[in-house]
Amino acid sequence: MPPDLWINASADVIAFGWFVLSITGYRFIAGLRPLEQRSIVGAVQRQRAEWMRMMARRENRVIDGVVLQGLSQGNAFFASTSAIAIGGLAAIMGSGEKVQVFLERLPYVAKSTPESWELKVLLLMGIFIFAFFKFAWAFRLSHYTGIMIGATPIYQEGNGLDCDAHAKRTAELIGIAAEHANSGLRSFYYAIAAMAWFFHPWAFGAATTWVLIILIRRDFFSRSRRIIQGR
Repeated sequence: MPPDLWINASADVIAFGWFVLSITGYRFIAGLRPLEQRSIVGAVQRQRAEWMRMMARRENRVIDGVVLQGLSQGNAFFASTSAIAIGGLAAIMGSGEKVQVFLERLPYVAKSTPESWELKVLLLMGIFIFAFFKFAWAFRLSHYTGIMIGATPIYQEGNGLDCDAHAKRTAELIGIAAEHANSGLRSFYYAIAAMAWFFHPWAFGAATTWVLIILIRRDFFSRSRRIIQGR
């Protein structure tokens, strides 16, 4: 292997290792209950619980169905977008050499072997496949939540505890749907970082760090979180 390709291959391994460490580490750390309660995810889940509690006390629940339908359509849109991206990347696999030659003509683009190029494409495909399954399941869970809303008993004197218990289960179910949708959205962020790998492994590492900083800021330090939390 030529020295420049060997150096680029070593940089590829380092950048890919940083990418895997970042996404798995952030998923684990952000999912810890004390931190999750302080994040925008925890703040929104508390609002979902309040939403379902108020829903159980309403006789007319049309507005709740409309809001849920909007959330469900968002999941369907991203699931279909992921499927389109997977198809496009599969097409690139068939003409990868032409795309590789075109990119390597650009300045500062690192040269790579055909095998490493295919691995980069496969990484992007894997990310979008993961996102597709997450959004598809979130879409399905939204349907289940609609059924739960429809099955909520009418709030009357004497059945308040039953209504609240049903509302709590419904909020937990829609929270699971949101958790899957959130994982799918994060995958789109990670895909942007992975695209930088086609240009240079150090660009890949820098893009991974940039995406990680954005996620941390939006999950824990954004104005949106403060507004939702009421602080």
